Amino acid sequence: MTGAETPDLFHDDPMARPLTYPGRLPRTSGVVVDNAYLPLHPVAGRPADEWQVGDETLDQLLARLGCSPMPARRPIVAVGSNAAPSQLRRKFLGHSTRPIVPMTLADVDGIIAGVSAHVNKRGYMPAVPVEAPGETSRLFVLWLDDQQLATLDRTEPNYWRRVLPTERHPVTLESGVRLPSCFVYVGRHGCLVDATGRARGLTDQTMLIQSLLDESEELRRLCGTNPEDFITRVRQEVVREAIYQLFPAERRVHAQPRLMALPSIPDTFGH
Repeated sequence: MTGAETPDLFHDDPMARPLTYPGRLPRTSGVVVDNAYLPLHPVAGRPADEWQVGDETLDQLLARLGCSPMPARRPIVAVGSNAAPSQLRRKFLGHSTRPIVPMTLADVDGIIAGVSAHVNKRGYMPAVPVEAPGETSRLFVLWLDDQQLATLDRTEPNYWRRVLPTERHPVTLESGVRLPSCFVYVGRHGCLVDATGRARGLTDQTMLIQSLLDESEELRRLCGTNPEDFITRVRQEVVREAIYQLFPAERRVHAQPRLMALPSIPDTFGH
């Protein structure tokens, strides 16, 4: 396909290379189409289905590809590796789902990417949404049809898909259009906090893991003294379970009850 962004977006993924988490993120809105990422150009004041992909609108592209139109898709804020085309492609192909996904940049008020209080079986410390009043994050919104949404749900056993309260956390596309409703994956295990009780922001995995090791003698005993040892050892379920018990014992976890209490089904969707 013409106009596709650099194939480096698909060079690797966090499942294969854990220390690259959350993966290679695009610089612009776009559409994942199999092994390509097509730049998607916003149209000021217009919803995403009217944005341009080359000489076509987004809905025209989806129709030509025989895919669900935008009104039949559900928006979901991607806080971690779901915003990486390589990760999406691996997840969807692993469940026999074709990866054709519009990804629109948006400003999300009062939410930042934090760190979940568990370790992924591949070895990385995954992201989790954290409430942060007064802050705004530039995040991707994925637009998924019913099959894609069900597929993504199956790949997120450590999260609940919940309705983000847009009156509390407005989601505004880069075209200036505010979404009336949106999903987000809420962590089942809460978020990690620092010694002051402040939620940790998601950072480079090497730096993040090293800082966690430096702060805990018991974690070093379980996982070694460096990120490479950590990645190797946490592939054992017994080690991951020990870490899961250690984090709250060391007062490193905030449960995030307000996010966990969010409803799972919206009253209505529209865009």
